[in-house]
Amino acid sequence: MASGVGLNPNRPGHRCEAASTLGVADIDWSAPWLAEWRAVGEPIAQRVVAGCPQPLALSEAGLAPVGFVPQAELPEGQAYEDFIFAQGQVPTREGLHDFFNALCWMHFPLAKRQLNRLQATEIARQGVGQVRGPVRDAATVFDENALLIQPSDALWAALTEHRWQDALIGLRHEWAHTRLWAFGHAALEKLVQPYKSITVHLWRVPPDVAPTDIDAWLAQDLVAEKLAAKPFSPLPVLGVPGWWPQNTAPGFYDDAEVFRPRRVRVRTQKPYANPEILPAA
Repeated sequence: MASGVGLNPNRPGHRCEAASTLGVADIDWSAPWLAEWRAVGEPIAQRVVAGCPQPLALSEAGLAPVGFVPQAELPEGQAYEDFIFAQGQVPTREGLHDFFNALCWMHFPLAKRQLNRLQATEIARQGVGQVRGPVRDAATVFDENALLIQPSDALWAALTEHRWQDALIGLRHEWAHTRLWAFGHAALEKLVQPYKSITVHLWRVPPDVAPTDIDAWLAQDLVAEKLAAKPFSPLPVLGVPGWWPQNTAPGFYDDAEVFRPRRVRVRTQKPYANPEILPAA
């Protein structure tokens, strides 16, 4: 993940700590990544800015399958995800991180339910330890940082192979009709104060999925086996054509510290400690 608000896989529970001191008053609702969130989110943000406690403003909107309660209602020692699953209530702090999480519940209620169900199932099976298992880890990454994309095969291949010049310059014309859906609330929090290296995890949407069916499709696609395989592909999100004026500048995509080449894993055989002991034929 990019620097900034991040995930600590060694912490029990799923929530990352927010580093930003910005609040909902600082959200630029004209940002392209918030185009589908604005109609719902902006009026709620205005209520919060006017002094309404954030959990109350979110709950009173009545647009999510869960309620939102103050963080203090999460009992000491109970896992965050387990509490949501059992109570149908989301412990919510003031601030951008939990605000965007709540908006995601409103936009993707079925998918968020499925992620919570997966987390709760893993907690029931394994408990809450210092290290999450692969399913919980991947579900957390998705929840915090996913960006859904519905690309052509050529564009997807260029992105997953980190052929950034091809994907973002050579195929630039394709982005005008490539559907994108913001999902990860930590990524959205970072984007309130944009910087070049913000990186999301892409999750591919098949071409036959209609925009109106995206939530239902995603809820069915988010299964433990697929998540555990971590089929994500990273993308420095402000490289998306049309999402940031700076990416039209010559040389923007030449920055290898941000637009990194794909790593090639080379397996090396470990030498034997005793050269006289050879592997069996």
